[in-house]
Amino acid sequence: MTDDAVYKNDKSAPQRLWRLVLSVIDPRTYLHAFKILNYYRYTHVAEWKKITRGNGLRISPTVSFSNGHNIELRDGVRIGANCTLWAGQSGGKITLKEDVLLGPNIMITATNYRFNEGSPVTAQKMDEADVMIGRDVWIGYGAVILPGITIGDGAIIAAGAIVTKDVEPGGIVVGAAGRIVGERDITPGH
Repeated sequence: MTDDAVYKNDKSAPQRLWRLVLSVIDPRTYLHAFKILNYYRYTHVAEWKKITRGNGLRISPTVSFSNGHNIELRDGVRIGANCTLWAGQSGGKITLKEDVLLGPNIMITATNYRFNEGSPVTAQKMDEADVMIGRDVWIGYGAVILPGITIGDGAIIAAGAIVTKDVEPGGIVVGAAGRIVGERDITPGH
């Protein structure tokens, strides 16, 4: 049976039209849209106002921020789609120095739940530690940067890497947990 035959047998044109009409008048559609707008407001718009920002930033509208008062984005930072920058409430600052490039779906967190105090994780205090990402760092798709990490100038973090230790300037990190596999020449003029 061809794809066209399957499609034709699926629903008749009037049935598909009726399903479309019902979806347009269903109030749940609009309630869900309201939830999405509210989520965007409190994870992007409201937090964006609190962030210390440099010039020439390019930030995807789908980036989520938490505790913007503890986030600093310096000149020329570029952040791809669906990234999350989750700073701490009291400490736990996130700083992205000049010309940092984040690919899509990256998680940078300066806070983490404790997990061995004999109570539910969500009932425990959080540990906070600053994250510092140096100048001219490139972080690939889906990488995770954990609390307390310093990434040196010119480093590259590969797609999918989980960074659990500091990275020296020019370091190239791959894997989960990330390990240093090379070094990049970051001397001026090269």
